[in-house]
Amino acid sequence: MAPSHALRCCKRALNWIPVLFINLVVGWSYYAYVVELCVYTIPNNPERISYLVLFHIFFTMFIWSYWKTIWSKPESPSKAFCLPRAEKELFEREERAETQQEILKKVAKNLPVYTRTAGGAVRYCDHCQVIKPDRCHHCSTCEMCVLKMDHHCPWVNNCVGFSNYKYFVLFLTYAALYCVVICATVIQYFLKFWTKVLPDTHAKFHVLFLFFVAALFFVSVLSLLGYHLWLVGKNRTTIEAFRAPVFANGPDKNGFSLGFKRNAAEVFGDQGKYWMFPVSSNLGDGHSFVTRLVHIDPERANGILQQNGKSLADGKPDPCVHGNNIQHTADDSKENIEGGQKDSVKVENEQ
Repeated sequence: MAPSHALRCCKRALNWIPVLFINLVVGWSYYAYVVELCVYTIPNNPERISYLVLFHIFFTMFIWSYWKTIWSKPESPSKAFCLPRAEKELFEREERAETQQEILKKVAKNLPVYTRTAGGAVRYCDHCQVIKPDRCHHCSTCEMCVLKMDHHCPWVNNCVGFSNYKYFVLFLTYAALYCVVICATVIQYFLKFWTKVLPDTHAKFHVLFLFFVAALFFVSVLSLLGYHLWLVGKNRTTIEAFRAPVFANGPDKNGFSLGFKRNAAEVFGDQGKYWMFPVSSNLGDGHSFVTRLVHIDPERANGILQQNGKSLADGKPDPCVHGNNIQHTADDSKENIEGGQKDSVKVENEQ
């Protein structure tokens, strides 16, 4: 028991190594830019002050969003998704998988759960002992189910999901901009040191290496940022991009896509003034989601998104009450719309 606990503690400590590495690189970049470049290399005060102001704006936003991503605790399913005591006892006593599924289906009827496993079964986590909400997955590293899980990121030592996905995208955005600012302002002194226009000083190594590191990180971060912006536009998680969620009518990678504007609003919120700041503004409660199979007019869809979000009077949805109070009833018929096919699904308010 003790060795197992010790190994777990060692593993948790080792998981912080990538975070420590990033912070050391960022700390060194701050020293190299502020001290070696601005203090010792730049000859005039107007240029020095303008560079310092610009640098610190993007540095602050980068660090703010990075640490918000790290310290935002992943949200797990509410108690509403746990089996009631009687059903749980039956489930644990039952050995046949078919009967266990009947128990889960009975409980899931009262929950906003519309996705299934590839075999059509209700998604249930044996570790956490909860029925998984749509888009929820179990993280073996965090040892918990995470709402709208995207992936576990070693560079932040945290799960990226419903609670911090906006912060993660902003972290990538400001990391790329931070590198751009460094490269754009350092390049003239990089060339002067490289061509020996400036004499060799202790700042030369820092300036040269700073440009190379910033350019390298920019290329790697930009590709990851582009991928996640594409996911935001499609309203997919990384998991859903590789394995399509399964609905009653089969797998559908675009099952949660509501159009670019509403897809972006789910992550960043419906008020543009909050989009570029790492503050909570995303819509929804993480337990239920409007899907594209809900065939309703845009005004009603916006109303559902607003009702499901944090723009209510109290500003905080009840974790045990699902804001998306809609019932999806599949209709096998399809309508021809502008030469294409579109599923028609009835939407009824629960009484």
